[in-house]
Amino acid sequence: MPRPRSTALSSSAPAPSEPARTATGPVQPGPGAKAALAPATVEVRAGFWSTRREVNACVSLPQGPGLLESAGNLHNLRLAAGAVEGDFRGAYPFVDTDVYKWLEAAAWQLAQQPDADLELAVDRIIALVAAAQQPDGYLNTWFQLVKGGERYKDLRWGHELYCAGHLIQAAVAHHRATGRPQLLDVARKFADHIDSVFGLPGSGKEIDGIDGHPEVETALVELYRETGERRYLDLAGYFVDRFGHGLLGGEAYCQDRVPLREADTVEGHAVRQLYLLAAAADLATETGDAELRAAGERLWRAMTTTKTHLTGGLGAHHDEEDFGDPYELPNERAYCETCAAIASVQWSWRMALLTGEARYSDLIERTLYNGFLAGVSLDGERWLYVNPLQVRDGHTDPGGDQSARRTRWFRCACCPPNVMRLLASLEHYLASGDEQGLQIHQFTTGHYSYGELSVRAETDYPWHGTIALTVEDTPDRPWTLSLRVPQWCREFRVRVGELTYDQTDAPVEDGWLRLERTWARGDSVVLELMLEPRLTAADPRVDAVRGCAAIERGPLVYCLEQVDVPGGGLDDIVLDPTRPLAVKHRPDLLGGVTTVVAAGYRRRLADDGSWWPYRTPAPDAAPTGDLVELTAIPYYAWANRRDGAMRVWLPTS
Repeated sequence: MPRPRSTALSSSAPAPSEPARTATGPVQPGPGAKAALAPATVEVRAGFWSTRREVNACVSLPQGPGLLESAGNLHNLRLAAGAVEGDFRGAYPFVDTDVYKWLEAAAWQLAQQPDADLELAVDRIIALVAAAQQPDGYLNTWFQLVKGGERYKDLRWGHELYCAGHLIQAAVAHHRATGRPQLLDVARKFADHIDSVFGLPGSGKEIDGIDGHPEVETALVELYRETGERRYLDLAGYFVDRFGHGLLGGEAYCQDRVPLREADTVEGHAVRQLYLLAAAADLATETGDAELRAAGERLWRAMTTTKTHLTGGLGAHHDEEDFGDPYELPNERAYCETCAAIASVQWSWRMALLTGEARYSDLIERTLYNGFLAGVSLDGERWLYVNPLQVRDGHTDPGGDQSARRTRWFRCACCPPNVMRLLASLEHYLASGDEQGLQIHQFTTGHYSYGELSVRAETDYPWHGTIALTVEDTPDRPWTLSLRVPQWCREFRVRVGELTYDQTDAPVEDGWLRLERTWARGDSVVLELMLEPRLTAADPRVDAVRGCAAIERGPLVYCLEQVDVPGGGLDDIVLDPTRPLAVKHRPDLLGGVTTVVAAGYRRRLADDGSWWPYRTPAPDAAPTGDLVELTAIPYYAWANRRDGAMRVWLPTS
């Protein structure tokens, strides 16, 4: 897709021919895809994300089989295979997906680095999965063991197709990572079974139905991409278009209130909504369906403008894990499920490839560094299912999956292996290419390549805003190196060779700084993003945080924790927005973080002895109380020391 170019930094030249598509990640558009961009290949070699991925590879992933064993997931597969006797273990019909997500994570890890122990664990679990599969391809331990083999009678809650979707995604990952067909054969057999059962009335199929939890749809598109079997793509399209027609009772919770093509906002269970929208983006990519693309663009904007927390977190209600009304964005009751953050990244990446627009990667960056990363502890051993923006003084934790304290594992353990698979495949969400050149969406130290083009990057982002790039391989013709300038960035400089530009003479178009020329090996580009700390206020329609401000620096949202504010709790802290913010790097704190130091007051309210906490409002005045220094830490690092209060939004009066 042709793009406008910066006249200050480009030269006129014919576009190069499109290089070969070499990336093999979770999203791999087919050769006839109607997308603007294709995934590029990235090697993450050092820095922030390298550290988080190393913890994932060395701590979280190796613990997976043992946790799946102790929770009963692997026991259930042995039961279904007839290898042992006993009872089904687990409280939910979708426990098989914990196994499949771990397998997918392990596959992406093996694609990066050989690991004999990990490969052995993968092979053993794949053998278990294959042994549990029934002769006609059906596979679901809950229904095979608990429901007496009764299939597809509870599509609303049964999650049979949801489980199939995660199996398919694991199988595609394993095939792309290793080239081995064992798990892909299992997945294709199950997909063929589903295709033989589900279809429109008059198609000769047994069931016209959809799963209460979308997931199989995007998996089927990827299975089509991997195998070339068009019927998998058609089946995905059938499922996507049957939502909203009352097959599940017409409830918004499971995306059945209105057809996706007609919807004007996101609603219902957040993860279900986002997985369905990811599938719609996949279908639009493969078929050129303009109506599905328009729906995705419309719903993404509705979500980001009215239903997204500052951290990128999604979900206002605990009861149904769902979106609330527009601007209903509570703090301590925010749900912000870790899986919803992951689904948001998956959907936004598909929209970024489909449209070529940088705004989708702006949200990916915000979500990755904040709403997603908070879901796993710094040591990789404990997890958050929900990610509130405030924990009050004296908070009584309910425990269980909805705890505001990090937990070793969950009864509904969907989030931990989901985190593992995103971290293990993260490099596939960082860059893209097209006939014009290479686009860098997210910044890391490493190597970015697309066809004949390759660039080396060095950076200490997000602690510092300098990204140094060196061209390593280039054809002898012009091409465009496109760098995303983040939505939060108000000031930057870029040095190309010996020439330096700033935002006044290096215009950013739709979020991209495009540098076009005939490059030579060794050419350098240095992008400097100014990372001054800043205060952020919400839209005044967000009642929960009116009169408050949050601290941000670069892509990071900051918070206060009780442990950093001695002498009392956080409920009485008032931020002083008139005093400057300072930056202090703390290599000794939380694995090495840059903190933001602010000033505030410990508010003193007159105690008149009344039993009633409501008063006549006083005229606006400066807060009274003791001046205190406030140390704000990155939100992703909260709940890694000791239990206590936390808050992102701070009152300013």
